[in-house]
Amino acid sequence: MRQLADPLPFYLQGNFAPVSEEVTAHDLPVTGAIPPELSGLYLRNGPNPRPGEDPGHWFAGHGMVHGIRIEDGCARWYRNRWVRTRSFEEEDPQLVTPDGVVDHTVAVANTNVIGHAGRIFALVESSFPTELTPELETVGICDFDGRLTTSMTAHPKLCPTSGELHFFGYRFLPPYLTYHRLDAAGRFVASEEIPVKGAAMIHDFAITDGHLVFMDLPIVFTPELLAQGRFPYAWSHDYGARLGVLPRGGRGQDVRWLEIEPCYVFHPMNAFERGGQIVLDVARYERLWDDGPEGFAPAFLHRFTLDLSSDKVREEQLDDRPIEFPRVDERRVGLPNRYGYAVSDPIVAGDRNTELVKYDLETGTREAHDFGVGCRPGEGVMVAAGAEAGEDEGFVLCLVHDATRNGSELVILDGGTFGAEPVARIELPQRVPFGFHGNWVPDSVLGSG
Repeated sequence: MRQLADPLPFYLQGNFAPVSEEVTAHDLPVTGAIPPELSGLYLRNGPNPRPGEDPGHWFAGHGMVHGIRIEDGCARWYRNRWVRTRSFEEEDPQLVTPDGVVDHTVAVANTNVIGHAGRIFALVESSFPTELTPELETVGICDFDGRLTTSMTAHPKLCPTSGELHFFGYRFLPPYLTYHRLDAAGRFVASEEIPVKGAAMIHDFAITDGHLVFMDLPIVFTPELLAQGRFPYAWSHDYGARLGVLPRGGRGQDVRWLEIEPCYVFHPMNAFERGGQIVLDVARYERLWDDGPEGFAPAFLHRFTLDLSSDKVREEQLDDRPIEFPRVDERRVGLPNRYGYAVSDPIVAGDRNTELVKYDLETGTREAHDFGVGCRPGEGVMVAAGAEAGEDEGFVLCLVHDATRNGSELVILDGGTFGAEPVARIELPQRVPFGFHGNWVPDSVLGSG
């Protein structure tokens, strides 16, 4: 870890700064009424360096998972726990061994946290997943009985029809990209190497009901940055940009590559098929990390329409508001969706980021929920009110930091009356630093309730 600089970098200031204690609190105060349909865990992961540490980049701090247990209209508990990986417990473990082998058991596990087939995993794209208990204690590294031999993306996709979990691993040495799949019971069932041009940073991907869509974009591994102790990825002016379409169940040689204008995408909103085309909505950066990996440009909601008969792609920007962390109702992943949700970009908007946005992609309109001066929301997670509920019949959960009191709440919005007053606010016993991603893990996934 680096020595602390003066002035501190942004990711160690304000509510980006880490918290120093692990807390357990029961029977949390609630304003309003928690919907009785909610029974499970809300989980959120993010970087949280230990006191006195500077990891050198926002993306590099130790993972900390925050969780709120909800049942019977009550907020039973809040917990926050560091993910106790080898990187946390050991003194300077090496991701790359002296003989050049990548050790996927070395991780900070700070990017996402998911539930699948009765298990909870903290994820970072460089390494194996780390399993947690429902109380957020660390179980340990998981490689699915030795079947997983690459890293696991922090953004796996759960197919809502088959229950399969699709994911991939990328690396800076060949093979650069490998696709994997778990079945609905959590068994590891498939791997397939996907040919790409080089060591690109492939943060996320998309699925449809018939295909997988990979994004081979021009943020690439840069050894010179690694030698300087900096985050080792930057913009390449000559790498190009393309989208790879693979039929589900296909082989690596079956990928069709469609060229697009150079850009970068951390996060898709969703993808689906329509009349021989694939529609892919994303938060798109026109350029990123031209001058090194420390700064962030704005991203905008953007649509790629992939014509599978001609291998051509039509592109259009759908909104002029900077956004990030786009999400949909998880029941619509890979299927046509009318609605999507995003945060007004937390880096670009700064203190002006007080809104969560709901998009109606059918009418081309948007609705914002403004949390008020000094209140900055994180990623919104849509939870359906029931298996047969309509697409926006449910609740959007997000963490909100209130700078006026330096505290945090879990806020529950009604999906159908998005801009109205929250359904409920759950006061947390300490602030939750701005982080990355999380999910609602219902009792049905955990095997309880």
